[in-house]
Amino acid sequence: MANVVIVNRPDVVALIERAANSLTHGNRTAVVALALRRLLEEDAQAGSLFGAHRGSVRVGEGVDLTQRVLDADPDAAPGRALER
Repeated sequence: MANVVIVNRPDVVALIERAANSLTHGNRTAVVALALRRLLEEDAQAGSLFGAHRGSVRVGEGVDLTQRVLDADPDAAPGRALER
């Protein structure tokens, strides 16, 4: 496993330096680790409708989550204006 990562692209180096100075008082390793953790968290959260806790929501038998709950159209439906 590698212990060193070399980044040669000037634009990426400048971005890391700017973020390090702003977020971690100049610690480039910490800012790269922070960015990678954040990317991994976003990817993990995008996989499930209810977040990272699979099975945390239980739907009762006979309940259809795609059906409308209200019988009447709401007053604020698009394209409708209320007359007063």
